[in-house]
Amino acid sequence: MIRLLTGILVSSFLAACASAAPPEQGSAPAMVIVSEEDVKVEEAPPHGKIGMSTAWRISDAVPVRAFEFRKRALHPGSAIGLHPINHDEIYYVLSGEGVVHSDGEEQTLTAGMAAYLYTGAIVGIRQVGAEPLVLIIAYPPGD
Repeated sequence: MIRLLTGILVSSFLAACASAAPPEQGSAPAMVIVSEEDVKVEEAPPHGKIGMSTAWRISDAVPVRAFEFRKRALHPGSAIGLHPINHDEIYYVLSGEGVVHSDGEEQTLTAGMAAYLYTGAIVGIRQVGAEPLVLIIAYPPGD
């Protein structure tokens, strides 16, 4: 089941990641600052390579982390194809319009909306409309 979240993404995301193991004391720097321009790549979206996208692999620049945090712009006609997830995951829409899929259910998402997707679901999202769909995607590391 898809649950749409608005206005409380940060607290929902923190709750989703609360079970992730924290880095060992002393193994992580005090902080890591990442400029999205330093991690920007043009590539086909994951899980099917449907169309093209701009990806900002923000958390890839962090050496020790408890979750993944990415920004992705799905260009018109693009999609993150259907795929199973073995963790909870959040898609948060910054701009544009998309249709999110979870276990056969589909919902339209627009700016300011989020979908919280549950472990074990078959999920994906596709861009619809004239403008790119710009998302923040967050999930535990390892997938």
